[in-house]
Amino acid sequence: MSMSAGWYVRRLSRMGPREVGGRAGDAVRRRLWRSARPDCPGVTGARFTAVLPAGTIAAIPPDAAKRLIAEADRLMYGHAEYFGVVRDDLDDPDWWYDPKTGRRAPWGYAFDVPYRNEDAVGDIKQIWELSRHQYLTVLAAAYAITGNERYAERVAAHLRSWWTANPPLRGVHWISGIELGIRLLSWVWIRRLLDGWPGVTGLFEDNPVALNQIWHHQRWLAAFPSRGSSANNHVIAEAAGQFAAACAFGWFPSSARWRADALRSLERHLRSNTFGSGLNRELATEYHGLVLELGLAAVAEADTAGVPVPASIRLVLLRMTDALAAVVDNRSRPPRQGDADDGHGLVVDGAGTDRWASLLATGDAVFGRLAWWPAVTGTDVRTPLLAALIRPYTTGETARPASRPAHFADAGMTILRGPGEIWCRCDGGPHGFLSIAAHAHADALSVEVRHDGVDVLADPGTYCYHGQPEWRQYFRSTLGHNTLQLDGGDQSVSGGPFLWTRQARSRVLVTDTADASCGGTARWSAEHDGYQRSVHRRRVELTAESQELRVVDEVRGDRRAVRLAFHLGPAITADLVGNRAVLTWTRDGEDRSAALDLPGQLSWRAHRGESDPPLGWYSAGFGRKEPTTTLVGTGFADGAEGFTTVLKFRG
Repeated sequence: MSMSAGWYVRRLSRMGPREVGGRAGDAVRRRLWRSARPDCPGVTGARFTAVLPAGTIAAIPPDAAKRLIAEADRLMYGHAEYFGVVRDDLDDPDWWYDPKTGRRAPWGYAFDVPYRNEDAVGDIKQIWELSRHQYLTVLAAAYAITGNERYAERVAAHLRSWWTANPPLRGVHWISGIELGIRLLSWVWIRRLLDGWPGVTGLFEDNPVALNQIWHHQRWLAAFPSRGSSANNHVIAEAAGQFAAACAFGWFPSSARWRADALRSLERHLRSNTFGSGLNRELATEYHGLVLELGLAAVAEADTAGVPVPASIRLVLLRMTDALAAVVDNRSRPPRQGDADDGHGLVVDGAGTDRWASLLATGDAVFGRLAWWPAVTGTDVRTPLLAALIRPYTTGETARPASRPAHFADAGMTILRGPGEIWCRCDGGPHGFLSIAAHAHADALSVEVRHDGVDVLADPGTYCYHGQPEWRQYFRSTLGHNTLQLDGGDQSVSGGPFLWTRQARSRVLVTDTADASCGGTARWSAEHDGYQRSVHRRRVELTAESQELRVVDEVRGDRRAVRLAFHLGPAITADLVGNRAVLTWTRDGEDRSAALDLPGQLSWRAHRGESDPPLGWYSAGFGRKEPTTTLVGTGFADGAEGFTTVLKFRG
């Protein structure tokens, strides 16, 4: 998908002088690097000392180890799935091939490759994901647990293949800093997990090709850091990977400088990526998880290498962990807010491992759990590995929440909780990150409702980034969320969620008690000015006694055409008659139900799996979508009265 000239003009207008100057310098450097490709400086006497402490592998829970070995065996047979596409070629992969489109990325100088053009390159996410080498960390972990050398030999063969096929600055794998950063972090852990294998020094320390790759990755990251309007989770991955490599592979003349610069960058950008409440500023939950994983992995390397870490880094990670514990539902599922692309910082676990329970388990080991934290069920491989390396954090004078927070004013997120494990996220966020709309969606004042972990009123997810603009637009749009759309447009100060701009400016008006699980009523109210000439105000009340959620929408301003949308989760069956929908689903073999009474002033219709234009879809993960029922009411708002929706759970 090519970007229009207008898009670049709008993005440029949001950049400050420092960012413009930095990008201009990057452009000059890219031209110079086309012909200037220095070799890695000579390395003698390299030793890898960042090993796991004795007894670490023995501390891995047996069920987590079993899942890991099962995953490793699938990989050994060549089987994997990325973003909904099944691959059976991982015994000897083509590093430039996209199995989704069947295209192969062109060869050439990295910065000349049109990686956003799916017709020329294929789906770049499919191509890049394999080369993050996180499946190789799984195989390396399988070796560490079992001692079976066939896992180590497969890892070595694939690394040698990749290094041969992807010399410095040639091809698609040398374009994006986040890819280089995560790849370096994977290599550090591969080396650590293969430490007992006789061939490991020949693969890394004594291998000129490996040394050249490690050096060039770090040289690239030092030269082309993400800047300004791109400095979101990308720069965290770049800094974490650079720092990890400079600690664990500190064999080069520049290692000390790279390490210091990366640590400064990590400290600065962790703070700027995170609200004071601990939630991620991109207003996208999966990026909260990615940044937390990367930060923990970086601190693990620092503590292993004995490198002092600024106290602010541990404090941000502590706040992020407490915030995550505060917003999850009773099944440890966090909100499905904003973009999600299944990105991970460190993967050493098998399929079926709960990512969020794993992060909370690591947080418990490193920071200590608070009394109000949810109970963490399940086990993982990553937690004992990280806990063995990270120095436990002594909170000292650090204030932590005495009870579970429900309202995060800076991030505009409020969690209402009721009996019967009713969980509701209300969105009154700022809808913008630094100079860009980043990964937030046009979903101001939307609600997301679950019952015992089941999506009832669902956030639709992400599905795609490039190559399918109509689908991208739908999954980010106002109509694609559980909120009110005016005159067929998205909430935006200046034109829509695709722009590099702030979206709807929201402000929360009321947050009464947000926990009605023990009785009473929880309330939330907010408004936004994301539509010209009108203000949308929404009030949400969750009443414990009746197990009832009431949503009232008001539009103040000119008479406007409205569409009010409610997206049901994929497990929900809906029977719509007039303005009442009876919802049914099954949880753990038990039939459950609710009644959804919709505003009678609007004309209601159920949509499911429609493609032209898209409507009635749910994306459980990046690259995957499935039909679901979306209820859309159409009519007009003239300010005379509000629209009231009542969701009542039965039993």
